[in-house]
Amino acid sequence: MSSLSGKVQTVLGLIEPSKLGRTLTHEHLTMTFDCSYYPPPPCYEAISKEPIMMKNLFWIQKNPYSHKENLQLNQEMEAVREELLNFKAKGGGALVENTTVGISRDVKTLKWFAEETGVHIISGAGFYVDATHSPETRAMSVEQLTDVLTNEILHGADGTTIKCGVIGEIGCSWPLTESEKKILQATAHAQAQLGCPVIIHPGRHPSAPFQIIRVLQEAGVDISKTVMSHIDRTILDKKELLEFAQLGCYLEYDLFGTALLHYQFNPDIDMPDDNKRIRRVRLLVDEGYEDRILMAHDIHTKHRLMKYGGHGYSHILTNIVPKMLLRGITENALDKILIENPKQWLTFK
Repeated sequence: MSSLSGKVQTVLGLIEPSKLGRTLTHEHLTMTFDCSYYPPPPCYEAISKEPIMMKNLFWIQKNPYSHKENLQLNQEMEAVREELLNFKAKGGGALVENTTVGISRDVKTLKWFAEETGVHIISGAGFYVDATHSPETRAMSVEQLTDVLTNEILHGADGTTIKCGVIGEIGCSWPLTESEKKILQATAHAQAQLGCPVIIHPGRHPSAPFQIIRVLQEAGVDISKTVMSHIDRTILDKKELLEFAQLGCYLEYDLFGTALLHYQFNPDIDMPDDNKRIRRVRLLVDEGYEDRILMAHDIHTKHRLMKYGGHGYSHILTNIVPKMLLRGITENALDKILIENPKQWLTFK
């Protein structure tokens, strides 16, 4: 793939890696999340159907997946456009848009955002979790799935000529399903052919990332070009984290700005706050993994947009970076995490 080698593929075409700048490696700009609707207790059913208002905003913040309108991020094009302009004004350069098949990927809208704002946007190829797989997807062989992934990168996605620049986020459940396993194997095969970056959404269990890496390695993936997302809600034990770090993939802390008392998808998980995330990043830096860390917000619901009182896409640059500096993470380490690591990961081999 000589035409891709050494380049980053955005929705507007190939660019030099040096053009990226500060990069958020796991965001969504337009998507739907109906697949993860979590019915509220009967006493809150009325709230779940109301518009987002100041009087119900705290409830939505604490129960984000039980409010139907909150799951329709694709209704907020103008608010997202304004946020991207703000992100650029605060020193942001690029972001990876991780919406895949199953949660309403819209590459035409991503191209529009890139043209309107000047932010480099990299779109994701592939499929979300098993619950969103169509009968056609389930029926495909590993070889057929590999062809789908390579075509979305080489020729264009969703019937357009707009090309993806990364495989993922590839959705995985816990336990891993047969359909998800086939897609992981296809991901490894496509990655081996193209030399492209890969990003994974693991199931909500500490063993899930380990299992996924095994499947990918057995299928021939380049671990050095692979990102494991959502580490902050998945591997909470320090010893397990350092054990996983030794496997060589990128460790992505991508839920900055999320503060949940009750994590609806897995009540056994006590979701860390941003201070705990910063301490984990500091631990990994101190342990010598600063070239394996990535950061993002994974905005995928309306309530996290600034329009609705949320932190928005600029939170890491405006609030987290200054706090990290206060906590002893150096500017050099932060440049690695926000500029160099994304650049290395996103560049085709």
